[in-house]
Order: sequence, then C-alpha cells, then structure tokens
Amino acid sequence: MSDLKNILFLPHGAPTFALDCGAAGAAISKVAREFKTPRAVLCISPHWETRIPTVGTAVQLETIYDFYGFDDRLYKIKYPATGCPELAGEVRKSFKIKGLECLEDPTRGLDHGAWIPLRQLYPDANVPVVPISLPERARPEQAYKIGEALAEFADQGILILASGNLTHNLGDYGQIKMLGGKTPTYVQAFADWLNEMLCKGDVDSLINYRSISKEAIRAHPSEEHLMPLFVAMGAAGKGAKAKAFYRGISDYVLAMDGYVFQS
Repeated sequence: MSDLKNILFLPHGAPTFALDCGAAGAAISKVAREFKTPRAVLCISPHWETRIPTVGTAVQLETIYDFYGFDDRLYKIKYPATGCPELAGEVRKSFKIKGLECLEDPTRGLDHGAWIPLRQLYPDANVPVVPISLPERARPEQAYKIGEALAEFADQGILILASGNLTHNLGDYGQIKMLGGKTPTYVQAFADWLNEMLCKGDVDSLINYRSISKEAIRAHPSEEHLMPLFVAMGAAGKGAKAKAFYRGISDYVLAMDGYVFQS
C-alpha cells in the first residue's frame, strides 16, 4: 500500500481475542509490516474514558485486566511496554494549541483495548506507548477534534493507534449466546455502510452516522467503541481515504474490521 499515514483503526474484540487471534489477528500482524517501526505509539482505547481527555505519563505501563470471568490464562498475559512522558507532554501542548483541555495521569497503564492489539502489532513490547483517554460520553465531533490535535504526530514517525469495534452490542451477544442464534443482519449491514463511507472519505455522513444509518443505534447502543474511529479520521484529515485491510465478524456481534488511511 502506498502513501500510508501512520494511523490505524484496529479491532480489539472480546478479551479472548488475546488467546485466539484467528484471521483478524493475523491480518493485524501482517499490516504492521507495511509500516516502519514507529518511534512511539499514541493509543486511544474506548476502555479509558475520563471527564477531560487525559494522557498517561507513566514510564512503565501496567497491564490492566479490566474484565472478569474469563479464562485464567488471560490474567497471566503481560505487555511490559514503556511509556514516553516527553511525548505525552507534546500531546498536551498540541491539545492546548487546538483549544482542547488535556490532563495527565502518572499511573495509567494499558487496558485490554490497548494491549490486545498492541501485542499483535509489536509482540516484543519494544515500542514506547502513550495512552490517551476519550471524554466520557464523547460525540463524533469531539473525537474528530482530538484526532486533529494528534495529526502532526503521524508525520513525525509516531503511530496513532485507534482501537475499537465497528459494531458492539453486548446485550444482543448475551441473548444469542444464551438462547442460540446467529449474527443479526444489522452487524454486517452497518459495517458495510461504514466501509462505503470510509472508502469515499465522506466525513460528514460518518459524523452524522446515528441519524443516517438505520442500523446505527442497534450497532452501538452506547457509542464509546466507535469513537476511536473518529479520532483516526480526524488525525488522517479530510482529504484522506480509508482502506480496509481486514473485514470479518466475531462473537456474533463484533465487526472486526481494520483500516489503514491513505493520502
């Protein structure tokens, strides 16, 4: 792929994705080879939400197990990445220039939305990582502006990693698992609509997705798992086009699509 920006939207799936990465995990590992090893990673996960956007400034990042009731093997996985306080400081400066508030957290580690895809990208944990939170109950416009504040770093050899899922309805997952059934039609339909808009670079339709797509609300009863996509879009800029490097569904309701961004 030519003219790739240092921006990725990756799925992190269920925590079990760390144990059985399947085709989606293989695709993430493969796409990592399309990029030069970055100086550092700025990582946005829907599993870290704060009132005001916050950057992690820890030197050594704890592996956070922000889930319960899963296979014991998951709680033994470590992703011993180092942080980069200097880069975190530069992120705060960029936010300020863009008129956005930004705080710092000297203790924050990596939740599963961060360390699961990072393990696929850089299994040796040899690239420094700066976690960045999403605002609580963020809207697409807010997430897009955060991406705009991060855009300059993609031109400095730093990878912007936005981790989420294109569909995420755990209520439907619970019912299907308990009662039996198959993937609801809205899952593929919504992922297909997003793919069409992303390939066109139709930012306005994507930002207004909730009023345009009839599948949107069921695909995302709450919006946090889609917000990292808007961060990636904002970082890529309005002239950029997205290209899927993997498309697929896991656990009935999780679209595991991953995207790169091109000039």
